[in-house]
Order: sequence, then structure tokens, then C-alpha cells
Amino acid sequence: MNYLNNAERARIVSCLVEGNSINAISRMLGFSTNTITKLLVQMGEACRAYHDEHVTGVKSKRVQCDEIWSFVGAKMANATEEQVANGWGDAWTWTALDADSRLVISYLVGQRGAAWAKVFMEDVASRVCTRIQITTDGHRAYAEAVEGAFGMDVDYAKLIELYGPDSSLDRRYSTGECIGTQTAVLAGSPGPNHISTSYVERLNLTTRMQIRRFTRLTNGFSKKWENHEAAVALHFLHYNFCRIHKTLRVTPAMEAGLSGHVWTVDELVALLPEPVAKKRGSYKPRISN
Repeated sequence: MNYLNNAERARIVSCLVEGNSINAISRMLGFSTNTITKLLVQMGEACRAYHDEHVTGVKSKRVQCDEIWSFVGAKMANATEEQVANGWGDAWTWTALDADSRLVISYLVGQRGAAWAKVFMEDVASRVCTRIQITTDGHRAYAEAVEGAFGMDVDYAKLIELYGPDSSLDRRYSTGECIGTQTAVLAGSPGPNHISTSYVERLNLTTRMQIRRFTRLTNGFSKKWENHEAAVALHFLHYNFCRIHKTLRVTPAMEAGLSGHVWTVDELVALLPEPVAKKRGSYKPRISN
């Protein structure tokens, strides 16, 4: 009769959303890694479904979009063709953040090409009910995707950061010094004072800190695409509904009018169906031939 009750589920989920790895949670709480992984996938499916159903009709004014890199199994440069066919390689997480409420309006785990940008922007457009100002970085895929999703009913600008030459031999995983920015208006009349990606870039830092799979130079990276997507879905629902923003003093969902209170982890776990104990079948003696 082995199963997790809601209290045990909440303990595991609390550890997952605070940046602990599967193996670390197994050591701390005494559950098997298979049990934790199975719960993660179940929570990911529930969180994704809740986000799809309830993060809609968002009254936003300014939206910032960006992508954050990670990988599954191996980095694309190190993965074989067979491994890539099995889902290994780079994984990009696209995010759209409301600059006022800090609500993650939309997210998508995939690749960085134009087709993925199109799917992402169409999802953003389906979740907002007001004319918005969008700011993205200089990634070329955004331009056509924004036009296709919003048409002329958008104020859209790009913010391009300019970096100087990297003179340090030790800066292997970071860019050179930012020496300035350039802006380019692609549609409508975006307010120049709000052409910024600062908030969504800060969200990227939060994501790297709160999801162990995004931490660089560790062996905590995802081994399966399904698990990676589940971790992202759990993180963003927890960020929107459970995590109090230090500046706003409420959760992003409360600020956006999608929730009336701060969710607890117990409420997050309650998105899953009640656990059902599975009884073992009756013992049948082995009959030798």
C-alpha cells in the first residue's frame, strides 16, 4: 500500500520549487528518486493545465519577452544525432512577463527558431485582452511572430544591447561589458521610457536560482524533455500564485487580479487528484513446470 499523501507531496514540492535537485530531495526526505520524478511530472501536467485555463483575459499594458537557455541530456554541440533524435540538446524557455504585475503571462519550452517564436507570440496574444506594448531583445524571430500574432494592434520595440570586446580570458560563461543599447520601433508608438527588458531578465535569474536544472556547471540538468517541461510549469505557477514579490508585497497573480490570496504549497498540491492507495493483489504461489 505505497503512495504519497498530500502532506508528503507538499514536502517534496516545497523542495522542488526552492531549487533542490532530485537526488538532494531523496537524501533529505527519504523518498526514492523515481517517486519524486513521477510526482514532478504529475505536478507539471496539473500546473500547465491550470495556467492554460486561468491565466487568460489579462489586462496588461507593457509586456517584456525573452528566452533563457538550458539543455536536456547534453548540450547540442556535444550530442550525437541519435541523442538529438531522442530529445537531447539545447532547450530554450520563452517567457512573456507583465512589467507592472510581474505576472508570467506565457511560457514555452522549445527551440529558438521562427516557428517556436510564432507559437509563443500567438499564445501571448490569446491571453491578453488589451492593447499592449511589447519589448523584446534583438532576436530576429520576434519581428515576424509579433506581426503575425497581433497585426497592427500592438506597440512593439526592440532593445538591442551592445557589448564591448571581452579582454578577460577567465570570462568563459559570461558576455563582455555592456557599453550601450539601441532601440528600434517596429510597430505602433511604444513609450520610449518603457522600452526595457530589465524585469524579464531578472525573471531569468530567478528561474536559474529556483530550478536546479538551469544551474550551470552541475550534473543537475534534465535527462528527459518531459521532466524539464514539468519543472518549468511547476516553477512558473508557483512564481505566479505562491511567491510574494518583494517589491509588490503580493503575488503576481494577486496584482494582476487573477487571485485573491497567496497560495500555499498545499493549495498547489491540491491541483492533483486525491491519492488513492493501491492494494497488492492476492499472493499466488509459483507453479513450477
